[in-house]
Amino acid sequence: MSSEERRGSARLQVRVIPRSPHEEFGGVRGSALVVRLTAPPVDDAANQALVKMLSKTLHVPARDISIVSGHHSRDKTLRVAGLDAARLKARLREAGAL
Repeated sequence: MSSEERRGSARLQVRVIPRSPHEEFGGVRGSALVVRLTAPPVDDAANQALVKMLSKTLHVPARDISIVSGHHSRDKTLRVAGLDAARLKARLREAGAL
C-alpha cells in the first residue's frame, strides 16, 4: 500500500469497487487499498460512502479526509489531515484493512 506524508497529513491510494454486496476492505492491490462499497458510483454517493467508511475506520472527522484526485474514477488519491503515514497504516492494520 502506498501512502505519502505531506505537511501534517498523509496521502492514500485507494481502489474503489462500488455496488458490492458488503462494505469492506479487500486488502491491497498493487499500491492501492481496495475498498468495497455498497453505494453506486452516481451522484457522488460512492465518494461520500468512502469518506464515511474511512472516517470511522481511521477515527478522524470526515472533514479531515479529502479526495485529491480520481473523483470520477475507481482509482483515487485521498488526503487524510492530522495523521502521518505511519499512524495511518497502523490504524488500517488495527481495523484489519491491511
